[in-house]
Amino acid sequence: MKRPAIAAVVALLAFAGGCTVGPRYSRTSAPTPAPDAWKAQPPWEQAAPKDSIPKGAWWQIFHDPALDAYEQQLLHANQSLEAARDRLAQARSLARVATADLFPQVSTDPGALRERGSGNRPLNGASPTVVNGTRPYTQSVFTLPFSVSYEADLFGRVRRNLEAANASLQASAADLQNVQLVLTAELAADYFNLRELDAEFEVVQESVGYQRKGLDLVNDRHQGGIASGLEVAQQAALLDSTLSQLALVKESRAQYEHAIAVLVGQAASTHSVPVAPLRATPPPIPLGVPSDVLERRPDIANAERTMAYQNAEVGIARTAFYPHITLSGSGGWQSTDVTKLFNAPSLFWSLGADALQPIFEGGRNRANLAAARAAYDQAVANYRESVLTAFQQAEDGISNLSTLSQALATQGAAVEDARRSLAIANNRYVGGVTTYLDVITAQTTLLSSQRLETQLLGQQMVSAVYLVKALGGGWDASQIKDEQVHPQASQVLQQ
Repeated sequence: MKRPAIAAVVALLAFAGGCTVGPRYSRTSAPTPAPDAWKAQPPWEQAAPKDSIPKGAWWQIFHDPALDAYEQQLLHANQSLEAARDRLAQARSLARVATADLFPQVSTDPGALRERGSGNRPLNGASPTVVNGTRPYTQSVFTLPFSVSYEADLFGRVRRNLEAANASLQASAADLQNVQLVLTAELAADYFNLRELDAEFEVVQESVGYQRKGLDLVNDRHQGGIASGLEVAQQAALLDSTLSQLALVKESRAQYEHAIAVLVGQAASTHSVPVAPLRATPPPIPLGVPSDVLERRPDIANAERTMAYQNAEVGIARTAFYPHITLSGSGGWQSTDVTKLFNAPSLFWSLGADALQPIFEGGRNRANLAAARAAYDQAVANYRESVLTAFQQAEDGISNLSTLSQALATQGAAVEDARRSLAIANNRYVGGVTTYLDVITAQTTLLSSQRLETQLLGQQMVSAVYLVKALGGGWDASQIKDEQVHPQASQVLQQ
């Protein structure tokens, strides 16, 4: 009779071991089908597949050794990135915790006791003669017990917990990559903004030079009685205004220099970036097709893995409606004489099973299931929103670069026109044909045109950085697929 009963229990456990309640996870579709091509047209020829964005070091596409060095410093010293790495390590350890429930839990609680019993202790149910005959006693009790418990995962609660833990682990891995992408892009943008300000400082400084010469000219003419004091005052006011602009450019540069210091893990007061005016132009950026963005962006991968986590949480909430069966056993040795502790008569043991079936919970389990489903729906909405945002950011980057490329070409022509205008105004003024106001106007126009040309170049480079960021920086979702934990047989003997 025992063998058929044992076989039935084993068969039941084997059948139930493959039973997992709750919804099976499948990746939800994007809110709209991914378009076949980008709406905006890039201002460059499409790069060949071999020219893809470098994986893990996307900034190398700009071929700037100084930027490469700063990015490497960021990877090794940025504290926000270090915190993201620690969050990933924490998630990995928590996932290992989830695997522990797949194994039996074994514990021991040895004890040694010396006790004295009262001679007047109550003996319920004993006759008065026995009670009056009790004597005090003193004895030692030595116990070496062991206990084993194991939850039979009949309906997949433990497996769902592990599924949720692995999804959370992969979401943390994607989050780490997203933090790295955001920080490296921020550093590159700050770097190119700083280089643009170096070039702008050079432009304003050049303007200060020819404005000083203009002031010398009108002073000489004023002393000769040719120019009026008004012309001298006008040129002096223009020079002072330009010197103020120079100071403001220096201040803006200092702000970016301080920001770069924090990103590379250094104190702003001790860090400096050498002056090097911007001379670069944006490189061709391999765009691929819009559907590639779904696999390239770590923030989308994070949102997708969060969906998987919430789906597993729905399964966990569903298992609360089913029995929880726990197999347990205990045994060991107990004796009043330590020398006889391991004798056969000192042995004790017990085996048992416990089945907990919720009947009335006041609606708790239904409410938890509804909350888990709502959290999953929220994760789906967040995922779809992240997809739409990714398409928007990529389109913004492409259109920005296209527009800035056109604007920069026309602004270059505007600078040349302003230079000719200043030369003509100077000649007409020296020849006595016009007033000095025309010269001042031409100087102001040239300075504004040169600054705008420099600013457009800086915006081009920053837009290129953000376009690479919008495309995922060479990352792809396959990099987190192996980031998961599996139960190991060696865990049976681990604490």
